[in-house]
Parts: sequence; structure tokens; C-alpha cells
Amino acid sequence: MSAARIIVLTTLAMLAFAGNSLLCRLALQDTAIDAASFTSIRLVSGAMVLCLIVAVRRNLPAGKGNWPSALALFAYAVGFSFAYISLPAATGALLLFGAVQATMIGFGLYAGERLQSAQWLGLVLALAGLVGLLLPGLSAPPLAGSLLMLGAGVAWGIYSLRGKGAGDPTRVTSGNFLRSVPLALVMSLLLPDQAVFDSAGFWYAVASGALASGMGYAIWYRVLPALKATNAATLQLSVPVIAAVGGVLLLGEPITPRLLLASVAILGGIALVILGKERRLSALRE
Repeated sequence: MSAARIIVLTTLAMLAFAGNSLLCRLALQDTAIDAASFTSIRLVSGAMVLCLIVAVRRNLPAGKGNWPSALALFAYAVGFSFAYISLPAATGALLLFGAVQATMIGFGLYAGERLQSAQWLGLVLALAGLVGLLLPGLSAPPLAGSLLMLGAGVAWGIYSLRGKGAGDPTRVTSGNFLRSVPLALVMSLLLPDQAVFDSAGFWYAVASGALASGMGYAIWYRVLPALKATNAATLQLSVPVIAAVGGVLLLGEPITPRLLLASVAILGGIALVILGKERRLSALRE
């Protein structure tokens, strides 16, 4: 794959991931659609697009997905949507990314991975940024929405960890999206009083599922083999930044000093952990 193609596909994937936050917040802020319906439509649309991609690309390696991973995917999608009822796009994306990375780093420590001093400093810095963002105050994000988004991040971290070595990621993700659909439909049936149909909200949810999720994941998995693991993780640091810029330009959201400082601490801390891992691997290879 040429360098130009890698850059284009990577950029599209990062824009898609950030777009999920913007589309969800836009739908729940500016339309009448409810969070449960948004989740269901997003998962159904994502499943349809991913199944179509798998059907077209018949040469994909094996991989089917499984119910535990589908449950983690569903938990992520539900927490994500309900959190954005109250959270700004930038804050939600930052909390989500921080929780995902904390979950994966925590699992690495549990599995016996050792951190160097700079990595420990980065981990402490990132956690301090999360705590500082959530401390009570006038500019603090709503606690309920924050906890929901942190839960969504933990669920996505678990989903990502379960996906390692499970087979072709596009086919596996397609299978997991497909399994999440009945879970979403049951949720919608259990919350009939909250269901509100809104045409604009419906299309935002379709765009989130079909484009930002389905196509976004397919593009990312396509370019991922051409990237080093540390480069891939570092590139994802851009997602909260893109969401923040989009929130300012498209949703009129303010960037508060608290959010700015927390972003620097969380993203900078995670970058220290990721780059420290790369240096350690380089030293081992030498």
C-alpha cells in the first residue's frame, strides 16, 4: 500500500471515529430522537454495511464474532448514546478514549507487562487528567453522563482486547454487529415510552452506523496492517482533538480551560505510555 493511500485511509478512519461523537451529540441535542432508538438504528445500519462489505470481499480470512464480544459492543453503544444526552462532543470523546486506553493498559499490567518510569508518569498524568475533568465545579461535565461514557470506554476496551487474534477484524466485527441487533431491539421494546421517531435523528443515526461505524471500521482495519501498533495507537490520539474542533465549529460548543488542561494531561499521558512501549520494544530488538 502506497504512503499516500495509507495517509488518506488513516485520515478518513480518524474522521469517521470522531464523526460518531458529533453525529450522536447532534442527533440528541438538535432532534427529538431518543438514545435507545439512536443506538438501535446505528447498530442495524452498521451491521448491514459490514455484512455487505464482507459479502463483496469474499477473499477475507475466517472470523465469525461471538456473543460475549457482541455484548461488549452493545454495552459500548448504549453507554455512548445515553451519555451524549448530556455530554458535549469533545468531553465525551475524551472520556471515551481515556477509558478505552486505561482498560487496555490495565489489562497489560494484569497480564504481567512492566512499565518504565516515564510510562508510569504518563499513566499517573492521564488518570490525574480524568480525575481533574470530573471534579465538581461549574465547568465539570454531568456526572451521570460521564460515568456512562467511562463505562462505554471500558466496554470498548474489552471488545478490542477480545478481538485480538479472533480472525479477520472486518468479518469478526460484522458478526458482532449482527449479534448486537437483537440486543438493541429488545432494549427498544423494553423502553417503548421513550421511543420518539424523528426523521432527521433517524438519518443521523444511519450515518453514524453505516458511515462512521461500518465504513469507518472497515477502512481502519484495511489500513491497520500497514501501521506499527504504536503508530496506530498514537494516531488515535487525534480522535478527541478532531471531535473537539468539530464540536466548536459544528455544534457551537465552548472549549473550557478545564477541558483543555484535562485533554493535555490525558492525551499527553497516554502518549508517554505508548511511546515508552515503542522504545522498550526497540531496545529489545537491538
